Amino acid sequence: MKCLAILFALVHLLILFLYTRVPIWKGEKLRDTLRQKHLLENLLQKHHYDISTKYTKYSPAVFHPGQLADEPLLNFLDAQYYGKIYIGTPPQEFTVVFDTGSSNLWVPSVFCNSQACQNHRRFNPSLSSTFKKTKQSIAIWYGTGNMKGMLGYDTVQVSSYSDTNQPFGLSTEEPGSVFTYAKFDGILGLAYPTISVDQATPVFDNLVKEGLVQQDLFSVYLSRKKTGSMITFGGIDHSHYTGSIHWIPVSQQTYWQISMDSVLVNGQKVACKSGCQAIVDTGTSLLAGPSSSIFSILKAIGAKQGQSVINCSNLQNLPDIVFVINGIHFPLPPAAYTQKYMSGLCTTGFQPSNGALWILGDVFIREYYSIFDRGNNRVGLAKAI
Repeated sequence: MKCLAILFALVHLLILFLYTRVPIWKGEKLRDTLRQKHLLENLLQKHHYDISTKYTKYSPAVFHPGQLADEPLLNFLDAQYYGKIYIGTPPQEFTVVFDTGSSNLWVPSVFCNSQACQNHRRFNPSLSSTFKKTKQSIAIWYGTGNMKGMLGYDTVQVSSYSDTNQPFGLSTEEPGSVFTYAKFDGILGLAYPTISVDQATPVFDNLVKEGLVQQDLFSVYLSRKKTGSMITFGGIDHSHYTGSIHWIPVSQQTYWQISMDSVLVNGQKVACKSGCQAIVDTGTSLLAGPSSSIFSILKAIGAKQGQSVINCSNLQNLPDIVFVINGIHFPLPPAAYTQKYMSGLCTTGFQPSNGALWILGDVFIREYYSIFDRGNNRVGLAKAI
């Protein structure tokens, strides 16, 4: 038991290190925080402690037009939410982050010898009768992480949808360690086609074009539990929220970008005092904003100067952080923006960035069921349950 207690203590220290020391810059996603996660993975593997959860075996379903399509997501340490897709004929299985902060689909290929590819499933085009090759190369940069490869076309199975002739990247290089220890294989971007590299049509746009979705929208529910998180294509799952849905117009059709009025603590404006721009991003684990604004928030909640570590003993007395968007107050209570660790320490889910855009990542989305409405170019937010 003593060894197990030591193991858990070390795990908590490593998680604390990752959440408080790894910055998230403008445009960086959760995958960019993975550079050091192999420390945790190696520790757990060394002690034969598996914190991953296996998926229930899934067989592609027969799709009937007009149906909603639910895709369950696994949660790894509140930092990675990922689900399954299938590519090719017969289908080859992959896990991907459904990322509203990018627009391309890509997975590792058998032509890639990078360590990241060796650690994950790799697509083999020679095994798919529906694969169409091109001579077009593709390169995508995600902050510190990047991939290079080639563009191909094939059938992509997303939940019960069969998306034919879908362009996707087959990585031939994944340099560095950013993707090496990720729990997922690739990325499925769900932002607007305007930011798609090489103008490759995003998966959701193809689903709309092929008339597969009941409505031109999708919804995201993120849970703190290992299982239970969900992305719903073509509709809204009313069981995941309470109260009204508040609709916010998209201010720029690139990311899912919206206008934010201000950030309040105890009724006082502490950030975004004259209005600012924010993106709702499922691919970012924390909540990021301009450095000066994040430091103002941390100061207002009693965090040490320049740090995101706070004392847990007074957690119940910490204030809500209120994001005012389109005139509506969206409070984050202390339980939503903090993580409890050991020895009375808590760390917040706020991170400074070097850009002007705020990134409302998973810390925010866990609290608010998020609806991404392409048909009306708006984002819907409702209190998650």
